[in-house]
Amino acid sequence: MVVKVFFKTFGCRTNIFDTQIMIASLESYEIVKNENEADIVVVNSCTVTNGADKDVKDYISKIRKLNKKILFTGCALDSVGKDMFAKGSIFGAFGHSKKEEISTLLQNKTRFYFDNDLSHLDSTIIHRFIGKSRAFIKIQEGCNFKCSYCVIPQVRGKSRSYQKNYILSQIKILADNGISEIVLSGTNLGSYGKDTNDTLPKLLIDISKISGIKRIRLGSLEPSQINDDFLEILDSSFLEKHLHIAIQHTDNKMLRIMNRINRFEKDLILFEKIAKKGFALGSDFIVGHPFESDEIFNNAFLHLKALPLTHIHTFIYSPRANTKSANMPLNIPKAKAKERLHLIKSLIASKNKIFRESKKQLNVLVENKKGSFFYGLDQFFNRIQIKSDYDLSLKWLQIDNYKVGEGVNYAEI
Repeated sequence: MVVKVFFKTFGCRTNIFDTQIMIASLESYEIVKNENEADIVVVNSCTVTNGADKDVKDYISKIRKLNKKILFTGCALDSVGKDMFAKGSIFGAFGHSKKEEISTLLQNKTRFYFDNDLSHLDSTIIHRFIGKSRAFIKIQEGCNFKCSYCVIPQVRGKSRSYQKNYILSQIKILADNGISEIVLSGTNLGSYGKDTNDTLPKLLIDISKISGIKRIRLGSLEPSQINDDFLEILDSSFLEKHLHIAIQHTDNKMLRIMNRINRFEKDLILFEKIAKKGFALGSDFIVGHPFESDEIFNNAFLHLKALPLTHIHTFIYSPRANTKSANMPLNIPKAKAKERLHLIKSLIASKNKIFRESKKQLNVLVENKKGSFFYGLDQFFNRIQIKSDYDLSLKWLQIDNYKVGEGVNYAEI
């Protein structure tokens, strides 16, 4: 009887790739798409916020009621996994560095807990993303920044890059198997190559030469890591016309409290320079961090109005153990933080709609179909809903006639 395994992934693109590594490393097991069909559930966790930890805990509570064998991995190994293992809520727990040994781990007859090796890099090659025409590729691991609020360097380790030949070999195999869009990801993407005498721009140029790859997307970048060499390649046709540049806040006092390197004045110059090239621009923004006074937030909001942003990932600060910010007074009421969050989301949503109304032609990769509509992403990282009698699954489309709605574009083909 074949044992059935279900993988549940929380968090970022890097985690999605890590799950694909486990799937590629699995032998003699059947992968299922539903928890109810599984004998074993492998939870790949995220711990970037308290909310992320809660989501993982809630999910495990649900799975336990189904009497499934649960294995736990991911960034919440220390914050959630260790506690749940001690309580007997999960059968086994293991760090990222053990994920390539998943087949062996699944065979264990006794409970186990393995810590993470923070110097590890994977060697597994992924041959396909089933049912997909775009794939996430991890090109580096870890982070050397010391932002006061962030626990990720503690759970992912110091920055280390994959060798370029490994990355290119991985992408060539996926391109041969039908992948046409690549999304480069990493814990701190912009630090790629600093330890291997390479650079992100050179890597992008080499990837663009691979037959079958039509578009390259990038994960999150730090403003301080965008140099002249990178700016020079932004006019290249192989790049998506969207960048996510993590600024985290727009008030310099708060940036200093957060131990951030970037400052608003330089961020504004950089964003305006890139926006003039026709790019959509996204960022992260933390609200409710300790010492975010009304004065600081109001100043930050004025700065957000000035920035040519089209996308935002804003979230309420939550203290993470063993970080500097966790020792600061949590003096921003939750209700006020939520109010600030909604103000920012509303502002950027209006900017996004204005941006979408200014565009004439969309290059769309259709990702899936839900109900009677197909869904895809254009070159500006905006979602489009398409009505069609044709099968558009995994197709590339050039769309000139569409309607701009609230948060999404609409088209009929």
